[in-house]
Parts: sequence; structure tokens; C-alpha cells
Amino acid sequence: MNNRFRFDKKFYSKNKFIIGTDEAGRGPGAGDVFAAAVCFTSLDKTLIKSLDKLNDSKQLNEKTREQLFDIIIANSLYSIQRGSVADIEKLNILKTSLLTMKKSCNDVILKLNSDDVIVLVDGNKKIPDFNYCQEYIVKGDYKSASIAAASILAKVSRDRYMLELDREFPMYNWAKNKGYLTKEHLEAVDKFGLTVYHRKKFFVKHSQKTSQLTLF
Repeated sequence: MNNRFRFDKKFYSKNKFIIGTDEAGRGPGAGDVFAAAVCFTSLDKTLIKSLDKLNDSKQLNEKTREQLFDIIIANSLYSIQRGSVADIEKLNILKTSLLTMKKSCNDVILKLNSDDVIVLVDGNKKIPDFNYCQEYIVKGDYKSASIAAASILAKVSRDRYMLELDREFPMYNWAKNKGYLTKEHLEAVDKFGLTVYHRKKFFVKHSQKTSQLTLF
């Protein structure tokens, strides 16, 4: 844990505030993509200790993610945004993810009321058309405390959203697969068709029956 905060700390010499940003939901074939941005404006030993399990959200179980979620939102300036299925279909998933991360970061910067920031972006691409200092960090959700925190906010928020969609369309079992194209999910699509929440372009590569499916 201390290594993750030490990783972030080396950026403090040039900039006052560090914002970490990450997304959740680039890979699934259904549902919006979520992005979050997190800025820890002050840190002490008690907070760092309470975040000792902080890690890439995919490496944590649901209970731990939920616990960390509450700690993060109580001790940071943060923003959680969504990129819609319509945007994904129009722009593609990468552009939508980066745009949603940009919205999250801009919201946090507005709350900070300061331009003296550096944004750490998970992945291998910078946010396009972004007017603030930024660095992309490959595997940033493992290296950086701020990015790991953002990954948890995005992941927990998206999982809760998929549970809501599951209540509307239980036949796809989104409560379990979160919209990923598992065998069970694809079989349900073949049987019941595509919904308004499906990313229809994703199915060109994954199903030969797409053109025959009934759309809700």
C-alpha cells in the first residue's frame, strides 16, 4: 500500500493536486461504461491504514470493494460518470471511455477550484483534447493509489448499475456476468434477442445470428 502512495507522491514536486482516473466496463457487450476520478486532498496515517487493501479493483472481492468504496468517497474529492451505450455505438468504446474519464476529471478539477493538477490516467493513452497536465500509467490501477481508488469507484458503481438492469432483464443474468459475453449470455441473446442495453456492434464479432435477432 505504501508503495502505491509513494508512486503518487513523486508527482507532488511539480503539481499540488494529483487526480487518478480509471474506467470500468470497456469489455462487456451490454451496459454503459463508467469512469471515475479521485483526488486525495490530504493524507494521514489513519487514512492510509484504512486503505491498506487498496488495489486494482479486479483483484479484490466484492465485499472489500464495497468497504473501500465508502472510505474513498468519504475521504476524497471524486466524480463518477457514465458513457452511454448510444455513445459507445456512435464513437466506439475507447473514445467513449476516454471522454467519460475526461468528464470525471473535469468535475473533480471544478470541485478543487484549482488548475494546479496532474492527472494520472490508467492505460497506455492520454485523454485527448484535455487542457491539463497528464500522464498515462500502464497498469496504473496496480501502481497508483489514486488510480486504484478510481478503479474501485468505477467498478462498484457499474456493478450496482448492472444489478438494476438485471431486474429489468433477468434472462441475461447480468447480476452475475455484468454484461460480459459469457457463453450463458450469448445463449440468452440467441434465444431472447438484443435489448436497448446491448452494444450491438460488439456482436458482429461474437455471433453469426445478430442480423436475425429480435430487438427490444
